Amino acid sequence: MTRLEDLLTASAERSPGSTALIGPDGTETLTYAELEATTNRIARALVDRGVAPGDRVGVLAAKTPWTIASLIGTLKAGAVYVPVDSASPATRVARIIRSAEPSVLLADATATTLVDGLVAEGLTDLMVGSLEAPLTGERFTSAFSRDEVAALEPTRPGVGKDALAHLLFTSGSTGIPKGVMITHDMVSAFVDWALGHFGTKPGDRISGHPPLHFDLSTFDIYATLAAGAELHLVPASLGLDARKTAAFIRDRELTQWFSVPSVLTYLARFDAVAEHDFPALERLLWCGEVLPTPILAHWMRKLPHVRFTNLYGPTEATIASSYYDVPAVPADESVPVPIGVPCAGESLLVLDEGAPAPVGGIGELYIGGVGLSPGYWRDQEKTDAAFVTGPDGERIYRTGDLARTDDDGVVHFLGRTDSQIKSRGYRIELGEVETAVNTVSGVKECAVVGVDLGGFEGTTICCAYSVAEGASLPVNDMRRAVGALVPRYMVPAKWLVLDELPKNVNGKIDRPVLRERFRPAPKESE
Repeated sequence: MTRLEDLLTASAERSPGSTALIGPDGTETLTYAELEATTNRIARALVDRGVAPGDRVGVLAAKTPWTIASLIGTLKAGAVYVPVDSASPATRVARIIRSAEPSVLLADATATTLVDGLVAEGLTDLMVGSLEAPLTGERFTSAFSRDEVAALEPTRPGVGKDALAHLLFTSGSTGIPKGVMITHDMVSAFVDWALGHFGTKPGDRISGHPPLHFDLSTFDIYATLAAGAELHLVPASLGLDARKTAAFIRDRELTQWFSVPSVLTYLARFDAVAEHDFPALERLLWCGEVLPTPILAHWMRKLPHVRFTNLYGPTEATIASSYYDVPAVPADESVPVPIGVPCAGESLLVLDEGAPAPVGGIGELYIGGVGLSPGYWRDQEKTDAAFVTGPDGERIYRTGDLARTDDDGVVHFLGRTDSQIKSRGYRIELGEVETAVNTVSGVKECAVVGVDLGGFEGTTICCAYSVAEGASLPVNDMRRAVGALVPRYMVPAKWLVLDELPKNVNGKIDRPVLRERFRPAPKESE
C-alpha cells in the first residue's frame, strides 16, 4: 500500500529545496524540506497528546500551507483527518464532530467562534490544537500552539498506520451529514493514473482551488506533492470575482487549473479571459457538475494552446472515475460534453433494472473498481443501500445518475434519478435543506426543489413554504434562520410564501408544479 504521506517524503528526498506550497497571498511558502519537517513536527505533537493510529483529527482552518501540513501530519501520526468547513453553522459541524469523534481538533483563528459554538452545542471535552497562536475562545483552552509545534524535533514518529486516510462528510437526506471513508489506496490509485495521463512534473504550478472539505482538493494536494510540483492555494476571498480569479491564474503562471464549472462559467460570462490568455497554462480540468458546452467552446476558442479534460465521479469513488479529453472545439454547442471512459482500474456500468443497458439505451450509472470507498462511516444501512453487487458479482456503487453509452464506449451523463443535485460544484441532498427549513419555528409545511434557471451556479435551490396560523416569517427571516443551520451554499436562492402548497391526487406536495412556479414566465413577443 502506498501511503499518501510517503509521496511528500519521496519528493522531499529528491528535491528538498524546491517549493512545495505557496499560500493564498503569495507570501507564505514552504519548500519540500520545510514541509517534510513541519509535518513531522505536527505528527509528534499529535502523538504526544495521545493520538493513536486510527483516531480521527478534525481540521477546522482556512486553506494555508500550515493547514495542508496538518493534514499530512495527521497521516504521519497514523491517524485519519476530517476536514470541516469552518464557515458552516455550529449545529451542523457538531453533528459531524459527534459522528467522527475526533481525538483532537486542529484549528486556526478563523474557527475560534465556531469552536466556541461547538462547546455551546454540548461538546465540552474538546482538545484543540492551534495552527497559529494559542486560541482564545471563551469556553475552551488550546492544547498546543503553532510555536510549540515548531519547537519540536522534526523527526517522524514511529507509529502504526490506519488504512483510512480521511473522512469527507457530504450532505445527507435525513439532515445528518454522511461520512465517506477514503483510504490511502483509493487516492494513490487515482494519483498514479492522473500523473501518467496528465504528465504532471517538477516545476508545474498547480491550482489549489476547491475547499479542503471538497474531494477535488485531494487530487490537487497529493498529485502535486507526488510530482514534486508547486501547489498554489487559491484565496477563498476571490469568491466569484471573475477578474481577480483570472489575474491569479495569469500572475501565478499556473500550468494547471482545476475547478468546478460554475467558476469557468462565471469567468466566461464576465469575459475575463483574453485571446491567448494564460500563456503558461497547459491544461484545464473540471469536475463536480455539468459544464455547459457553449462555455467550454468559449474557453477553447480563447485558449487554443490548452488541453481540456472533463472529469466525473462522486466522493464515494474517489475524486473521479472517468475522463474525457475534449479533442476540439465542439461543433454543436447544444450537445453536452461526455463524461468519457473509465480511469485505469475503474469501471462504469449503465444498468437497466440490474442488467447492462444496450448501446444507446438509458440506464442508471454504477461505478466499480479500485476507487470505491469502504462505505459510510458507522452507517452500514446506508453503505449496503449504496454499494451493491453487480451483474458479475463485483461490488459497485449506485450513483443515482442516468447515463447512456455510445458506439465508441464513451459514457454520456443524462441527469439525476433522485432529489440530489449539484450546485456550484457541491453535491446537495435537497432533503437536508428541507429538514433545516422544517426546523424553523412557524413553518407549516415546505418543499425544497432544484430548478435549472440557466444561471452559472448550476441547479438553483428553491424553497416554497407556508406559515402556521398566527406566525410571521418573512423571506429574509427564513433565509437567516436556515443560514444558521446549513452551509451558505445550501441556503435556497429562491423563495415562495404560499397559503397552501400544491398537492397531487395522492395528497402529496406536487413538486413538479412547484418547479414550474419558480421558472420565470416567458416574455411575450413584441
